Amino acid sequence: MNRGVVYWAGGNERRILFTAGRRLYALDARSGRPIRSFGDSGSVDLSAGLSREIGDAYLVATSPGAISKDLLIQGTRVGEEEGSAPGDVRAYDVHTGAIRWTFHTIPHPGEFGYDTWPTGGAWQSAGGANSWAGMSVDTARGIVYVPTGSATPDFYGGARTGANLFANALLALDAATGRRLWHFQTVHHDLWDRDLPAAPSFVTVTRGGARVDAVAQIAKSGFVFLFDRQSGKPLFDIVERAVPASDLRGERAWPTQPFPVKPAPFARQTVGAADVTEQHQRFRTLRGAFFAPPSREGSIVLPGFDGGGEWGGAAVDPETATLYVNASDVPWIAAMRESAVSSPNSGTPRDGAAVYATVCAACHGPDRRGNGRAPSLVALSTRLSLRDVRQILDHGRGFMPSLAALSVVQKAAVIAYLGYAIAPADTAGWISQPATTAPYEFAGYERWRDTSGYPAIKPPWGTLSAIDLNSGEYRWRIPLGEFAALTARGVPVTGTEQYGGPIVTGGGLVFIAATQDAKFRAFDKRTGRQLWEAPLPAPGYATPSTFAVGGKQFIVIAAGGGKLGSKSSDTYVAYALP
Repeated sequence: MNRGVVYWAGGNERRILFTAGRRLYALDARSGRPIRSFGDSGSVDLSAGLSREIGDAYLVATSPGAISKDLLIQGTRVGEEEGSAPGDVRAYDVHTGAIRWTFHTIPHPGEFGYDTWPTGGAWQSAGGANSWAGMSVDTARGIVYVPTGSATPDFYGGARTGANLFANALLALDAATGRRLWHFQTVHHDLWDRDLPAAPSFVTVTRGGARVDAVAQIAKSGFVFLFDRQSGKPLFDIVERAVPASDLRGERAWPTQPFPVKPAPFARQTVGAADVTEQHQRFRTLRGAFFAPPSREGSIVLPGFDGGGEWGGAAVDPETATLYVNASDVPWIAAMRESAVSSPNSGTPRDGAAVYATVCAACHGPDRRGNGRAPSLVALSTRLSLRDVRQILDHGRGFMPSLAALSVVQKAAVIAYLGYAIAPADTAGWISQPATTAPYEFAGYERWRDTSGYPAIKPPWGTLSAIDLNSGEYRWRIPLGEFAALTARGVPVTGTEQYGGPIVTGGGLVFIAATQDAKFRAFDKRTGRQLWEAPLPAPGYATPSTFAVGGKQFIVIAAGGGKLGSKSSDTYVAYALP
């Protein structure tokens, strides 16, 4: 999945830059041909020039880079497990593909923030702190604003004690040199996968009668952080508040986390007994406080691992300094277990069904039909080759971590269990990587649902909000999306989990798809009143685009579906505005 391309123009040249896998490509915009003078005959290896050699570790770039003059500033998406690649941010020359500067998001010796990591060379082994969500460039100031994600492994930080700069931070860098101008870390020592999920938004607000250029950053946690674009000064107070400690051995959760005083969160962050619909006995066994670290019994994460805010981002109305942001209010469970894969020759089961039950079922389900982020594995052999499956086991893909530490026998057994015929010769050359050193591993991504399959807390389960960034107060907030079966029973609109964001137009409309019900909607930007809706061939888990041709305005949405159990599609749907 890639979220766009980059267009650059200079003199008579027109270039399109995009990524596929590990490579960054440059094409002539007029002909579509590779620009042979760029990198190696038209492309650059994104794994080259990092802080260290990463071998076959997962590294791609799913979001396009950002242009500043003749530089393409590029982030990456990396693995989320131990041994993942570092998240260096790099600027490439748009003409040659050469790296012009690098910012180390895991600081090297002598660099600011080095002391927020364990001593003894964490920069040589730690991973993540990458910018996967996209960036924003203030061309007038020559500043690029870079949101970063968590350090790895995501859910156990015993080997990365400290605050872990510059993970989970908004970085303001000199776009020409990569020099840090200011930063703000939104989560210290992240244990909840609280990546900053979207490129920040530019807005001009009024403070004390003066106009201030600001940058607004939404977070998975449901917070909006608002800063002076030049100085980095918070425009609403941000206070450090005590949060729960971890009871996992070796883990040292950071004792405080930053809370913006305003605006109020745009998603729920806590669950009480009165909020739970039916699973009260399980609720009593879970850790429920906001920022409760992952635990053996399980900790409620609300908003869930996918937000709150997500990669669809927010929209800003420049006329009123209003930010429009949608959110999912769905609880997930962060549970840890003793490492099952502590060494290639440990007592981990060798029977395929037992290996699957130990390391796969928590995400893909005991019936192999998938669950949330994890796709169905039913009839997998009709979709992926044996080689592809082994590559995924060894290197991970997307949200799936590497299982390289499984023994060769265990890999062969679980692959056979998934429906592949494996002969002894097929495993020639297979190896097992050194096992994890962490005493705990993540038990799997679990949305907390009731017995009917709905979120285990009372609705709303998805919202759309309008926030006045001058005052930090809400203009309006409404549930977004519905379940037809519940509506038919007379249940008020509940909202649904969402992927994709809104846009706001000069004509006063907010357009958004994003919901599970495969609807595309328009709202009055002033009141939140729904003005229009249309069915889509599949859910539009994307942010709409708008453009004009010959004085006529169009709105386009990619109706791709595929997530949350919905059908997939490859359809773009365009609407014309009168």
